[in-house]
Amino acid sequence: MNKKVLLGGVVLGALLGGVGLVSPAVADERSCRKSLRAVTVDNLRVPAGATCRLTGTKVKGTLKVERGATLIARGVRVEGNVQAENAKAVSVLAGSHVKGSVQVKQGGAATVTSSRVDSDIQLDANRRYLKVDSNRVGGSIQVVGNKGGAQINRNTMKGNLQCKENSPRPTGKGNKAGGNKEDQCRRF
Repeated sequence: MNKKVLLGGVVLGALLGGVGLVSPAVADERSCRKSLRAVTVDNLRVPAGATCRLTGTKVKGTLKVERGATLIARGVRVEGNVQAENAKAVSVLAGSHVKGSVQVKQGGAATVTSSRVDSDIQLDANRRYLKVDSNRVGGSIQVVGNKGGAQINRNTMKGNLQCKENSPRPTGKGNKAGGNKEDQCRRF
């Protein structure tokens, strides 16, 4: 009889415990420490020091890259912004579409190539090499106060191409701006 009571208690505990596991909980931020393929997430965060590879991933909100983290995103769709501060490296590549801005600040390297960005590309106070190549940009491209060199080629933007206080000076050609080409980028 003790075995029946014990077994009944285990079954009841599992059932009640299971209720807690299936209770509604909406997680609106997911972390990526390795890789994600063609899945849809709300917001996505690459934690400090992690490396995240995205291929065909859809982010319904914001994609944040934290201190010392690396993002390699290919063919992604981001409804909000790609934001990185103090990141090691950020790459938005080949067929990606960011409906907001790509903002990489006070970090290492950044690459945005063959992608569509509906708002701005902002690269500010980074320490390593930057590459912005063959993008369609709905706003402006701003490259300010970077120290590792920058290459800006064959981009089409509705706004301005603005480069200032970069050392060494950026290089570039074949860019089409709906607004002005300014400062260090005026001949690009």
